[in-house]
Amino acid sequence: MRSTTTVRQSADKDYAGVGHPPYDVLPARKRKSRGAISNREGRFERLHSEHIDDGWTNADDLAADPPRLDTQVLRDTSRTVIARNQSPDIGFDRSINPYRGCEHGCIYCFARPTHAWLGLSPGLDFETKLFAKPDAAEILRRELASPRYQPRTIAMGTNTDPYQPIERRLQITRQILEVLAEHDHPVSIVTKSHLVCRDIDILGPMAAKGLASVSVSVTTLDQKLARAMEPRAAPPERRLATLTELARADIPTGVMVAPVIPALTDHELEAILIRARQAGAKRAGYIVLRLPLELKELFQEWLAEHVPDREQRVLKRLREFRGGELYRSEFGSRMRGNGRHAELLATRFRLACRQNGLNIDTNSVDSRRLDSGQFRVPPQAKTQNEQLQLFSN
Repeated sequence: MRSTTTVRQSADKDYAGVGHPPYDVLPARKRKSRGAISNREGRFERLHSEHIDDGWTNADDLAADPPRLDTQVLRDTSRTVIARNQSPDIGFDRSINPYRGCEHGCIYCFARPTHAWLGLSPGLDFETKLFAKPDAAEILRRELASPRYQPRTIAMGTNTDPYQPIERRLQITRQILEVLAEHDHPVSIVTKSHLVCRDIDILGPMAAKGLASVSVSVTTLDQKLARAMEPRAAPPERRLATLTELARADIPTGVMVAPVIPALTDHELEAILIRARQAGAKRAGYIVLRLPLELKELFQEWLAEHVPDREQRVLKRLREFRGGELYRSEFGSRMRGNGRHAELLATRFRLACRQNGLNIDTNSVDSRRLDSGQFRVPPQAKTQNEQLQLFSN
């Protein structure tokens, strides 16, 4: 197949070659084990590109699967690891994300637009070009040792999953937990991965001191739908098994039904809560689908490709949750939406939690109070001058 890439300054202008009629734009095609359909540019890019049919495109080539995209892991050279926030509608003020981008490839992930800050696409780049922080544990130790540091629960998994597949090899999350455990610092984790059970040897003793809790995110019990939406995340049954293993280790566990997708997964709310309670969850929370910035177009592409018969219904219902728009970012309503459909969903959630003996998490991560009073400040590393003075005395 021969095709040409055209570059234009605005994504909203049709391309027409000089002296030639407009060319047909080649549609983006789904790739095996990837969530996003396209790799559209981020909002900060001045130029936008499209693949077009230059007249030599072979129909058989178009029908063939596009080439496989391998995962690349790059080094994140950030000088700090604790991220701060002042959002009034979430239950934590600090978090750690060992990785930027996420190989799970969840099409609905609200963190996708953050890749635009790196000059990369929130689409396929987000799930194939990852950034790891190999020095995170060492940097964390320095931050905890600061005289200005005041301990409060650190949340992990609030942006990208700390147990995505590359964690199995890099073990950055485990190294961070080792530092937190060493200094009795509380941590709350949200994940879709069974890999969290690898660290029960750390989380179990922390939980016994009131220093750790874990929530597992479950979006759907439909394995086929999950594979399309979350191509490299653990399947639903595996996540329920994760809850069971964590509960058996006496680690406080919860389920996050997140995101709830109107007209696609919202009918599963009660079934997920029932199965999670049976698996050992003690708490539950939910978040309605959020589509900030570039995520709107990426999610619509996914709907058109995977569930075209439901596309318009999903978008229509989502607008009913969001005051007529696909997304509104106001504090207080961005997590749950508003309007009669949002009220009905909230009522269903409360009733299902009551019937199944689940405590309700009012925040997006974990409203359970963990103990910050046990924190032990790490000894401050000596400077080079102080070390030299030791030898001169």
